[in-house]
Amino acid sequence: MGHPTHDTRTFREALSRLGAAVNIVTTDGPCGRHGLTASAVCSVSDTPPTVLVCVNRQSSAHDCLTGNRVLCINILAGRHEPLSNRFGTRGMEVASKFEGTDWKTLDTGSPALADAVANIDCAIVDVKTVGTHSVLFCEVRAIELSPQPESLIYFDRHYHRLASRLQPASEGTTA
Repeated sequence: MGHPTHDTRTFREALSRLGAAVNIVTTDGPCGRHGLTASAVCSVSDTPPTVLVCVNRQSSAHDCLTGNRVLCINILAGRHEPLSNRFGTRGMEVASKFEGTDWKTLDTGSPALADAVANIDCAIVDVKTVGTHSVLFCEVRAIELSPQPESLIYFDRHYHRLASRLQPASEGTTA
């Protein structure tokens, strides 16, 4: 079977229509502290609890993530849009990305955003190379949940905020 003939632009346009949760993926260890904004995060299995994170190999965070072999997926709420943009800024000094925000650590020592919707702290157990990216398979070591679920979603190249049906939508929330 041959390769599809779709060009990169069409592929990217199609994928922009796949809404995805916005996360900040962080790491700390012998290779240093780093983080990036990522929407390519997905559950793999609940036995054992495993998730995957896709990271461009050209990302400045890539080598720290794969070298430290640990990470924390910090699931963002609508209020975190500026933080998402900060961690998505190329060329910005790493320490500046973490400044002015409350961080804690869970089991792995990776930075966990104190007011995240959820923190999923993981050990990287396998790495596969696919095209321009590494797919990091991560076993969950610790989870913390916020009592107020909310989500920051990236869809059609824009941020959108989703509130739980259990809580009233706050001002400025779009669904």
